[in-house]
Amino acid sequence: MTLIPRSAVERPLRILHVINDLSIGGAEMMLYRLLSQKSRQRFEPVVISLMDCGSLRERIEELGIPVYTARIKRGRPTPASIWRLIRLVRRINPDLIQGWLYHGSLSGQIASMAMSRKIPVLWSIHCSIYSLSFEKKLTAMVVRICAFLSKRAAGIIFVSRTSQAQHRELGYNISKSLVVPNGIDVGLFAPSEESRQSVRSELGIEPDATLVGVIGRYHPMKDHANFLRAACITAQQHPQVHFLLAGRGLDETNGSLRELLRALGLEQRAHLLGERSDIARLVAALDIFCLSSAYGESFPLILGEAMSCGVPCVVTDVGDSAWMLNHTGRVVPPRNEQALAAACVEFLELGRRGREVLGLAARKRVVELFSLGTVVEEYEALYERTVADAAIHEKYASTVPIADAQG
Repeated sequence: MTLIPRSAVERPLRILHVINDLSIGGAEMMLYRLLSQKSRQRFEPVVISLMDCGSLRERIEELGIPVYTARIKRGRPTPASIWRLIRLVRRINPDLIQGWLYHGSLSGQIASMAMSRKIPVLWSIHCSIYSLSFEKKLTAMVVRICAFLSKRAAGIIFVSRTSQAQHRELGYNISKSLVVPNGIDVGLFAPSEESRQSVRSELGIEPDATLVGVIGRYHPMKDHANFLRAACITAQQHPQVHFLLAGRGLDETNGSLRELLRALGLEQRAHLLGERSDIARLVAALDIFCLSSAYGESFPLILGEAMSCGVPCVVTDVGDSAWMLNHTGRVVPPRNEQALAAACVEFLELGRRGREVLGLAARKRVVELFSLGTVVEEYEALYERTVADAAIHEKYASTVPIADAQG
């Protein structure tokens, strides 16, 4: 594909990112890190959050990047809010739109179709689909609509091979798709003895206490109940171990979670931290990281971050998690607390030195394959190719053959 020569570009390419909201999550954090690394000489980023919520908005604006909202209510898009989105896109007048997740991709495509000129739209899919029955009714409907419209996308970015294959089975046109893994900031996410000690001090536990953690929003796909049942089994064999849970909804206001902790006898061993902005510090403090998800994962960003911190990982076999680990951790079936606990016990019995050896192998794999700089370069090259191809297509589409003109 032909690239636009930089000398021929009068201004940076204006890239509009459309996303459902800016709460902290894997796709949202990948967007933030991509924006923080993107070349301002070559690109002018703008963000539209469909819903006016999320703590990442302020952090993105601190980068000097404008953030707008269509003020769509959760689960209740209206003609007025859709028209508000279209007006926003017309005012921004981007060279390219990147939709994030299903709602962002669909919204970006609809807005592009309403423009007076053709604007290429890239879709960014960050989850796997094992069954539409696992999804909310509105999300399942959006997934089906996206399948129908997928041929209109300029390209579809999947973060895992598993997700790409699953969406092909759902009827997505993947002829113009590619796999770009999430990028890990290996400088930010690194082993840290200081983090290890400061987090234990914050939790009020012994400096040499063993800490097993799970990080991710409270959602059925994350299967925190599976993690806690495994934690109960693990604690029976290692009574001194502590468990850290961080993410949106994982706090003391979660009545269901607190009830489960009481039933399992983990109230004094489990620490609910809620949504945090110091994820790198929390992850680096762990002895073992667990990904207990039942479904939905594609390329779990938090798994790559834990590996980058040199933390040995135990994961369920969902999405590309097993491929990411590649023998540097343990993979167990989803919804199997016995297997999850057995893997945690195995790592605990390795001792700290044994876990460090595995963790360093995991970090080496991330540095070699998933570093943020490499992924950002791939995105930027894709943007330039896509805009160049769209310009060439528009030029030839507008050319009328002489014979036809003489009619």
